[in-house]
Amino acid sequence: MIIDAWAQHPTLRHTQDPMFDSLRRWTKASIPTEQLPVSATLAMMDQGGVSKSLISAWVAPRNVMISNEEVAGFVAQAPDRLIGVGSVDISKPMNAVREIRRCINELGFKAIRVLPWLWELPPTDRRFYPVYTACCELGIPFCTQIGHTGPLMPSEVGRPIYIDQVALDFPELKIVAGHIGYPWTDEAIAVATKHENVFIDTSAYTVNRYPAQLIEFMRGHGRSKVLFGTNYPMIMPAKALDGLDKLALGEPVETAFLAGNAQRVFGI
Repeated sequence: MIIDAWAQHPTLRHTQDPMFDSLRRWTKASIPTEQLPVSATLAMMDQGGVSKSLISAWVAPRNVMISNEEVAGFVAQAPDRLIGVGSVDISKPMNAVREIRRCINELGFKAIRVLPWLWELPPTDRRFYPVYTACCELGIPFCTQIGHTGPLMPSEVGRPIYIDQVALDFPELKIVAGHIGYPWTDEAIAVATKHENVFIDTSAYTVNRYPAQLIEFMRGHGRSKVLFGTNYPMIMPAKALDGLDKLALGEPVETAFLAGNAQRVFGI
């Protein structure tokens, strides 16, 4: 089994947003003009051997790029393959808390994701704290992004060291930090090592771009700490996994990386 810890089934509002123009320089992808059917996402999962994908909503200031309702609709089309991850407007804390409860209790989502760079705020900002509290109360992971941003937005809010303070304030909160934290991967490893409930996912990176220190962490004391992710549709699952055998992780470590850690963290 393979579980993708970070994917999106995108809307046109998401894929056509000008903020992603810089990513298209890397991927060479054109701007989509038609809504992607869920069947296309399932086909890409099949090509990469991915059993389940956690697909996320995208809520930005004044712009809902993928709504929680849309994610719920996508999941309803393939409930055995797709798992919902909600998002909220952190500028309205009480509304955010109510929406988190609705996402989990009514829509059946497994986590909440908020991206600091979208809000240009570090994860230690007071506006995040009601979100953390709600996630703790509901017993669900909080997912976020660490490292530099592909879109032309400030990267500093993605420094993994910010997660250290969040984990100190909310030790029971499971935090899944995506995009490996580059160029601060050593910080990400240090924080994940220090805190029992902090994890790293490899989304937005292909296997051949994993930093050497992350691979060493996966092979050693971090074998329970790293989750596979793609950031689909930026990276297709098959491309993200190409070359995995060259890492020589060994069967137990590879199994944990590809599925076991995600099953445990997200309660799948």
